[in-house]
Amino acid sequence: MVCLWKEKCPLFCSMMTSPRDSDTEQQSFVSFSNYKCWGSLVCGFLLSKLFNGPPLGASGPSVMQERLRQRQEEQEQMVRAAYAQASEQLKRFDELRELKRHQEFQELQEVMEKSSKEAQGQQEKLKEEHRHRAKILNLKLREAEQQRQRQEELERLRKEEGQERLRRLYSIQEELLQLNQQIDPNYRHKDLPRIDLSAYSNRGNQICGLVSGLIRTTSERGFPTQADVASTERALQEMRGLISSMQQEIAAALEEKKRKDEEEEKQKQKELEKKEQMKSQTPAPAQQSGGKQQKEGLQVKTEESIMQWYQQLQDAAEQCVAAFSEIGNCKGNTEVKKIKTNLQKAATIPVSQISSISGSKLREVFDKINNLLSGKPVQTEGQTVSVTQHPQGLEFVCYKLAEKFVKHGEGEVSFHRDSAFPIAVVLSGIWELHPRVGDIFLAHLHKKCPYSVPFYPARKEGTSMEEYQRMLGYEVHDSKVEEQDHFLKRMSGMIRLYAAIIQLRWPYGNKQGAHPHGLSYGWRWLAQMLNLEPLADVTAMLLLDFLEVCGNALMKQYGIQFWKTMFFIQKSYIPRYDIWG
Repeated sequence: MVCLWKEKCPLFCSMMTSPRDSDTEQQSFVSFSNYKCWGSLVCGFLLSKLFNGPPLGASGPSVMQERLRQRQEEQEQMVRAAYAQASEQLKRFDELRELKRHQEFQELQEVMEKSSKEAQGQQEKLKEEHRHRAKILNLKLREAEQQRQRQEELERLRKEEGQERLRRLYSIQEELLQLNQQIDPNYRHKDLPRIDLSAYSNRGNQICGLVSGLIRTTSERGFPTQADVASTERALQEMRGLISSMQQEIAAALEEKKRKDEEEEKQKQKELEKKEQMKSQTPAPAQQSGGKQQKEGLQVKTEESIMQWYQQLQDAAEQCVAAFSEIGNCKGNTEVKKIKTNLQKAATIPVSQISSISGSKLREVFDKINNLLSGKPVQTEGQTVSVTQHPQGLEFVCYKLAEKFVKHGEGEVSFHRDSAFPIAVVLSGIWELHPRVGDIFLAHLHKKCPYSVPFYPARKEGTSMEEYQRMLGYEVHDSKVEEQDHFLKRMSGMIRLYAAIIQLRWPYGNKQGAHPHGLSYGWRWLAQMLNLEPLADVTAMLLLDFLEVCGNALMKQYGIQFWKTMFFIQKSYIPRYDIWG
């Protein structure tokens, strides 16, 4: 019967045995689950074919049917058992797959948790490291800030000490200058016998010069050192020693002179006694009731040499005016009048363009003026102008140009003080190339501002008050004299221009020769000004303006002599200034 089944239904047999042969493989479960329904259908089809087919034999049909029925039942039971087993195996497979999925999910979750913990740990580690580095950085910043504060404190202390040392140097220098005044060889003791203070004076000047040079050097490099202060203190001690030695020598000389005077007095007394004894009684000669005293004081008049120089400049200006008389009096000649107008514009317009903000235009202005004075044609308001257009053109241009420079200083500088320097540098360059312009400029300046000579014009007999006011530099219009403030501003502007001229040179020139009107003239002006009695309002202002502009240049040029002059102004000249009426 089994053979019959294998012959009739080999596919069913393979289906029934296949799950038992490979029940541990995943593919067997899938095959069995696919074939289980087909097996039941095939089995029922074969049994129906057996029952409905031809009879197996003539004998015993009932027995065969019974066996077949039993066999069919067995097969059905086997099919049910196989189906139940397959179902159980499918459940196990599902459970196993679910278990594996759960395990994989659990492992993945564990991995994620582990990674998260590791990341958190790494983050905490980084945070800790960051906090550590921030702490170190804060410490370094705090140390740097403390170091900076220490450096600032040290720098502040260094500056304070340097300023204190510098003040000490200045006080020592002032004391040296005061002491040096005491050892002037011509001061007070010139009549003493057999005394020569020149050695003390020379050494005193040397000491003052050394200290001045030391102060200048230390000022350029910053603050003086303690060694510099020690050097100046040694110089001060040496100066005090000089003063002490000089005073001892003077005291000895005075004692000697006193002794000799006493001896001479005794000798004279003896001689008088002898004469009185020899003479008879005669009336005593009448004595003068009063003696003529020499009044000590400063000068009232300027030195004769300076006044001669002043008069020469004025004569040169008058000669210049006479030299262009034809151009000056050209009312009836239209052509000459046009030439005069164009030449005057060509000379004055460039000067009017000079101001404190001229800058790069100065060279252009200088070239225009220089070309005009050199006879070259220049452009003025669209017209070509040259001094060669008229024989008197050069004299006329020199006069008007010098006059314009003085007026520009009188007006522009009085309101914009810094403009004195650009005006002065252009005029200095023109003066160097064309000296006649400089001489006429001085003549105009002295006429407008007699204090630039310096001299105080005296009122002559028959001179009206208006004319005398003009001589003093005041502007008088319709018998009205300008206000004092306006007068002082104009004088200040002209003196500042003069002070700037004597120290500046045209920077683009060759500078091979000497300055046409250099610092020596300024030094002469200052000395002559201090020899004159101070004039109310005017003198103090002019001295201040002059020293403010060129005091530094004079100090560099004359050194200790300049400081002596400043000391004289402070101690002797200022007290003479009658500020209290």
